[in-house]
Amino acid sequence: MSTTSSGAGDRLVRIGAIVFFVGALCTLVTMAPLFLGTHPLPSIAWALCMLMGVGFLIAAAGVVRSARAGAPKQ
Repeated sequence: MSTTSSGAGDRLVRIGAIVFFVGALCTLVTMAPLFLGTHPLPSIAWALCMLMGVGFLIAAAGVVRSARAGAPKQ
């Protein structure tokens, strides 16, 4: 019988997913004025779009951490 427990990198994967989706939302909001013909948003809004990449890296670090925790010890 196995018990389901939180893995070593599960929390990092969840945090990475949240940061990624916040970055995706910022990207949609930042791109909307370009399609609506209004004035573009300031550069800080464009910088927030980089959260997508940061979230991806955090989630990837969580996956690597989980893989290392599950690897057999030598």
